[in-house]
Amino acid sequence: MANPYLEGLLAPVTEEVTSHDLPVTGRIPSGLRGRYLRIGPNPLGVEDDSSYHWFAGDGMVHGIRLRDGRAEWYRNRWVRSQKAAERLGERWPAGPVVENFDFAPNTHVIQHAGDTLALVEAGARPYRLDHELNTLGPCDFGGTLKGGYTAHPKEDPATGELHAIGYFFGWEHLEYTVRSAAGEIVRSVEIPVSDGPMVHDFALTEKYVVIYDLPITFSMEMAEAGAGLPYAWNDAHPARVGVMPRDGGVGDVRWIDIPPCWVFHTLNAFDDGDRVVVDLVRFPSFMHGGRLEGNPPPALDRWTIDPAAGKAVQETVDDRAQEFPRVDERLTTRRHRYGYTVADNVVETEGGAGLMKHDYERGSSETRPFPAGSGVGEAVFVPSAPDSAEDDGYLMTLAFDRARQTTDLVVIASQDFTGEPVATVHLPVRVPLGFHGSWAPDLD
Repeated sequence: MANPYLEGLLAPVTEEVTSHDLPVTGRIPSGLRGRYLRIGPNPLGVEDDSSYHWFAGDGMVHGIRLRDGRAEWYRNRWVRSQKAAERLGERWPAGPVVENFDFAPNTHVIQHAGDTLALVEAGARPYRLDHELNTLGPCDFGGTLKGGYTAHPKEDPATGELHAIGYFFGWEHLEYTVRSAAGEIVRSVEIPVSDGPMVHDFALTEKYVVIYDLPITFSMEMAEAGAGLPYAWNDAHPARVGVMPRDGGVGDVRWIDIPPCWVFHTLNAFDDGDRVVVDLVRFPSFMHGGRLEGNPPPALDRWTIDPAAGKAVQETVDDRAQEFPRVDERLTTRRHRYGYTVADNVVETEGGAGLMKHDYERGSSETRPFPAGSGVGEAVFVPSAPDSAEDDGYLMTLAFDRARQTTDLVVIASQDFTGEPVATVHLPVRVPLGFHGSWAPDLD
C-alpha cells in the first residue's frame, strides 16, 4: 500500500542543489537583504514505506538568498545527524546529544544570537548550520541547555531573549528555558506533567508563559510496535492550560481545565489587564491512533484566560479550515491587529489552497487563492523597514508551479494582499511540502 507522505508534493527529493542568480518575475524590493529559510522532512531512505511517519523524516533545509534586488542563490541541504551523515557517506560533525538521542531536525529553522538553528521537538538538540546551510553539528548552547529543545521558541523583541518549552518522553516534566541574546540559557524551570504529553507550541506575553497540556501523549505500546512517532490522542488525559509568570517558578503555575482539543500552533498572545489573550489554531481532536488523516478540521480561535478566576473563555474567530498562523514577529508578546494563516487543512498531503489575512480590529478577513495543486505553505511576514508599521511589509511563501513542475518563492505586499505578487523567484527544483520557516536578515 502506497504511503501518501512519500508521494506527490510530499515525495522526497534525492539531490542537494546549489543554484545561483535565480530568475525572477517582477521586482525584489531592494530592502530585502537576507535569507528566506524553510525546513521539512525529506527522508534519506525509508526501510518500510507503510510505517513511515511524515513527522519523522530526516530534515532538509532550503534557503533563498536575496540581496540588492537579486535572488543570489538557492540551496537545499540535509541536516547531518549521525544517521544522515552515515547514509550520505560522510563523517558526522559530532556534538552534544541527549541520552544518545540524535535526530536530523525537520520542523523549524531560525536565526538567533548569530546562529542559524534547525529545530525539532521531543528531546533532540538543535543543530547549528552555517550561512550556506552546511551542518556544523548539534549544540547545547555552550553547555547551558540541559535537555532537548522545541520547534517553536518565541523571541521577545524587547529583550532579544528566546523562550522555549521542551519535552521528552523520558521526562516527567516540561522544561521552560530562556536563551539570552548572547546565546546561553539563563533561566530554566521544570514543570511537572503526567503521561508524557506532546507540547508542540506554547504562548508568550510580556508577563506570562502559557503552556498547553493537551490529550496527545506518549504511547509505550506504539513505541514497542516500532511506530515512527509514538504519540496519539489519549481520552484519559485531561486538557488544561497553565499560566506562569515569566519570572515565576513551578509553584506559581495556575492550571485551568478546558474542553478536550489539540493545538499545534499559536498565532500570538498578549496581556489585557489581568487577563491573557491567546490567538491560535484549535483542532477538536487529532492523531487518533497516531494517524494524521481523518481528523476534524482546525479553526482559528481566541482564548481569553483569567488566571485569578481560573477560567478560560474560548471563542472561534474563523471556523474555516486553516493552519500555520503567523504574525508580524516584532509584536510577539504584544497586542497585534493582523494575523496570517494558510487556508485549508494543510496537515495532510496536499498543502494549502491559499493564504488568509485576518484583521482583528475590524473582525474581517481576506483570502488569497492560489492555483489548484500549488501546495502553498506557511507565509512569513517581513517588515519593509525595521520601524515600519504593522502589516507594512511582505509575505513570503513557497508554492508549487505545476506548469514548470518546480517551486516558486512568492513575495506578496501585505497591504496589497490579493494583488499581483511583488516578485516571484523561480527555483530550479521542487521543494517538498514541509513545515516552518523564517526570514533571516543580514546581520551586517
